[in-house]
Amino acid sequence: MRRIDTISKMQTYSRNTQGKGKSIGFVPTMGYLHKGHLSLIKKAKEEADVVVVSIFLNPKQFGPNEDLANYPKDLEKDLKLCRSAGADIVFVPSEEEIYPAGFSTEISENRLSEGLCGISRPVHFKGVLTILAKLFHIVLPTVTVFGQKDAQQVAVVRKMVTDLSFPVEIIEAPTVREKDGLAMSSRNRYLSKTQREDACIIQEALKAAKKMVDSGTLSIDRVVAETTHIISSKRRMRIIYISMVDRVTLEPVKVIEPGKCLLAAAVWVDEIRLIDNIIL
Repeated sequence: MRRIDTISKMQTYSRNTQGKGKSIGFVPTMGYLHKGHLSLIKKAKEEADVVVVSIFLNPKQFGPNEDLANYPKDLEKDLKLCRSAGADIVFVPSEEEIYPAGFSTEISENRLSEGLCGISRPVHFKGVLTILAKLFHIVLPTVTVFGQKDAQQVAVVRKMVTDLSFPVEIIEAPTVREKDGLAMSSRNRYLSKTQREDACIIQEALKAAKKMVDSGTLSIDRVVAETTHIISSKRRMRIIYISMVDRVTLEPVKVIEPGKCLLAAAVWVDEIRLIDNIIL
């Protein structure tokens, strides 16, 4: 495994790789890797000849008063995990390398990014798309792999790739969960034991919603109400949103069509923000 720190060296490697007729699988991360990230690397290895993992804590996707300053970091551990997962290249640029003095370009998407997390995090997806557009031009991937936990991000990135004709395939891999059902996230480390116990109610509520639909309940109001009731039963939980949307367009749905709907939730566990979803 090789570590690359500069844009010029990364682009040279990618062009040489393409010149040899090899495909590039890409897994963009903000670091502090966990088993969920490793599953994405594994998927990328299945889809491409070489795998590039980027580690870059992107300041542009954090709004005021969010957790950028406290976001967990452990680069040495991340590098070891990338090596163990079989990554070929780890791209670790500095903030100055990515956003040099005078940087003033942003990319926004104005439909799929407006709802769900876009309401409470209005600058988030602009920051996500800006860094990913730049990384796509640097890494030149054939395929890029994201996790289903970030379903809105996947949909928004797909829209950018389609609208701007990026020659990259976006692959969505299943959410990886902890033993207690909590969706794996770098932010899980913030949770105390009691907060974590309460946070597990998110997955229980989503599974209950899935059971309702599988049993024939197709009323969106009933499913959302029951999901809300279950999550709200824990005193630490404050719901940001629980929404039923089309899993591709992210538009609110009027009728539940099994397999086509996404039940998405964002909650506060005290001061810690978590997201999760399930396909119904």
